[in-house]
Amino acid sequence: MAYATDFRTGSHWRLRDRVDAIVESFRKAREQHRVYYQTLTELDSMSRRELDDIGISAYEIPAIAREAANLVK
Repeated sequence: MAYATDFRTGSHWRLRDRVDAIVESFRKAREQHRVYYQTLTELDSMSRRELDDIGISAYEIPAIAREAANLVK
């Protein structure tokens, strides 16, 4: 069995890595939030006929918006 060890010196590197990870997490969440509401707004603004033309039910709109938001990297 192999083990990996991190030999960085000083605790400031670990703290910086954690802060960077938190900032990146917030950035991703903000982008996902933006994509979710943009998709939701665009689909909600479509008429029932337009939604039927693209094969989407009005009940599916929130799930489609969530899926679009989860595709954000």
